Amino acid sequence: MRTVTITGTRQTDHKTLAEYADLFDQYLNPFAGAAHFYVGGAAGIDSLALLWLADRTSAAITIVAPGTMDRQPAEAREAVARSRGRIKEVVELGAAELHAPAYHARNRWMVDHTSMTIGFPHATEPSTGTWQTIDYTAEQGKPRLIVPV
Repeated sequence: MRTVTITGTRQTDHKTLAEYADLFDQYLNPFAGAAHFYVGGAAGIDSLALLWLADRTSAAITIVAPGTMDRQPAEAREAVARSRGRIKEVVELGAAELHAPAYHARNRWMVDHTSMTIGFPHATEPSTGTWQTIDYTAEQGKPRLIVPV
């Protein structure tokens, strides 16, 4: 079974939910039948991808939080609660402070536990966490699929 990290921008208001569903149909669905997805448990792409995977596939899903889920944004907590029956595992890495180093450590953890990354960076602005994850995937010699949004 292929394991896939999903990473992406938190800035998602510039597209409709239908547009994201179309993107996920094109770029996540081909892997959904034989993949276990690791999703970062944040707002934006993480929450949208989680809800899409839970509603439209039977793929295994693991949520990874840099600290604990109760410290994640409300949008992310709601997506996890709504998808609880479809989530195989929630990994809480226990970071005391939720700053860039904790998010980067979470991203590296996901890449280290998966065989590839699908990244959804914002089309007009660099997304530091998303690009850090994509670049780390490349450094590890793992494939990555980049879908600008």
